[in-house]
Amino acid sequence: MNGQFNDLLIIASDKQSKTRMLKLRGEHSMSDFLKSRGELTETVRKIVADVAQRGDTAVAEYTEKFDKVKLSSSQFRVLADELKKAHEQLPVELLKSLQKSIANVRHYQSEIFVGNKNTHPGIRYTPLKRAALCIPGASAPLPSTVIMTAVPAQVAGIKELVVLSPPRHEGSIHPVILGVCHELGITEVYRLGGAQAVAAVAWGTETIAKVDKIVGPGHDVVQLAKKEVFGLVDMDSFAGPSDVLIVANEQANPAWVAADMLSQAEHNPGAGIMVTDSLDFAKNVLAELEIQCGQLDRAEATAECLKAYSGIVVCETMDAVIDWANDFAAEHLQVQCGEKSKTISQKLVNAGAIFIGPFTPVAVGDYWAGPSHTLPTRQTSKFFSAVTSNDFVKSTSIIEYTQQQLADAADDIVRLALTEGLDAHAKSVQKRVE
Repeated sequence: MNGQFNDLLIIASDKQSKTRMLKLRGEHSMSDFLKSRGELTETVRKIVADVAQRGDTAVAEYTEKFDKVKLSSSQFRVLADELKKAHEQLPVELLKSLQKSIANVRHYQSEIFVGNKNTHPGIRYTPLKRAALCIPGASAPLPSTVIMTAVPAQVAGIKELVVLSPPRHEGSIHPVILGVCHELGITEVYRLGGAQAVAAVAWGTETIAKVDKIVGPGHDVVQLAKKEVFGLVDMDSFAGPSDVLIVANEQANPAWVAADMLSQAEHNPGAGIMVTDSLDFAKNVLAELEIQCGQLDRAEATAECLKAYSGIVVCETMDAVIDWANDFAAEHLQVQCGEKSKTISQKLVNAGAIFIGPFTPVAVGDYWAGPSHTLPTRQTSKFFSAVTSNDFVKSTSIIEYTQQQLADAADDIVRLALTEGLDAHAKSVQKRVE
């Protein structure tokens, strides 16, 4: 079998494959990323500090330097008329599809929202006041990312949403993005991106008010900037390049699995990885990759990305496949194992989102099903979660004791306070029960 993707095949039981398998995991891990980005981290830190000191002036300078667009502070914000015009110019069928997607996401996020379902008197959920949404300025517009970050926030009750997107389309933001913002009723949109935009909403500047939380994907600079300002504001997760891990057996369709691997590799960077218990099936998927990749619009870039970041891992048993998948902790995890798909999916615990069965490609989640496609990457799904409406509320503990309840608990509270050497704590109780 000769082909450009043969090197993707990794036999887990072969000793010579161990290093390649570790590399496949390591290149998507947070620890590896941070070790390799020391210089970039320091650059981002300086930008964030500079924006804190010089505000709008620094934001404008960095925008001109990195985005090659010269803006005055009065030009940062997109005017309401521009948003309305962009909405009016959306193709009718596209607008209908966007509206259906918005409705699906709003329905799902409303169903899972805890803020208005809690009945316990000891906790109160309150929406954040203000949040910023990072929308990448890719070569093609990403209206779905606006939907997947804004709608959960709106369900939570956030009144002030700020959209940040770099001026990559004729010195501004792509009109499709602007049109979706108008459709969602978002009026505060800034043609700003990168570390300077993150810093601006984290610190606040002369023209941009500080936010409470920053969410959304972006390149490494944006993610490092979010990490740098965490504590000034909240953030969702450290979101990096997209990945899919496909757990498959011989009951899966190799053409569909190959298509799913390619759908992530075309992000460039993005990783399409399959793990299976069948060598014959793995070879069939390789053959499909050879056929399908050349038929893509971005064939050359997708092929290079596939070879750099992707792989097909063959384990001896399905139990070993499951262990491998749980250790990898994918962003998107597809289970294509025929009639066993649902049973196997229940054994998979580390993933941003799990897509079960042959008719649930990642694109269903990206655009339509309802869960947000803003997911944890770089193996952080072991501890981070997908963005949901519940990420835009904060909880406050509510405690109310009667005189009798305090009296009943007083001796124990005093004893604990004195054990910790906190005499004033103890007296604050004793004075009330004397």
